[in-house]
Amino acid sequence: MTHHHAVVWLDHQEARVFTFNPDEADRTVLHAHGPHRNLRHGKGHLMGRKSPPDREFLHAILDAVQGVPEILVVGPGQAKLEFIKYVHDAAPDRADHIVGVETLDHPTDNQIVAHARTYFLKADRMLPQR
Repeated sequence: MTHHHAVVWLDHQEARVFTFNPDEADRTVLHAHGPHRNLRHGKGHLMGRKSPPDREFLHAILDAVQGVPEILVVGPGQAKLEFIKYVHDAAPDRADHIVGVETLDHPTDNQIVAHARTYFLKADRMLPQR
């Protein structure tokens, strides 16, 4: 089913992508690929060098929201910002579909969807009425 909204919750190991409407939600769970997942120590550094973003992981997230007009990106740390930068670099035509970015620690799936529904309800009220 095609949905008008999506929310992506991500950290450096996992992404939970929900496409939804007022009545239902579809969930996709993606995991980081390769050694990047094990290289992060502390604040994303290994021996004083920052680990590069897992481009394969970020691309899989982008694929999961393909065709969704409005995307909210949430998560606890820097991974959400790496995803947004990736979208601007790799698929600039999709960057305008990201309508919000928020910090959200480690909620349950139901909490993520409820937060996104509330976000989009408020955002939709701010749009000009036709």
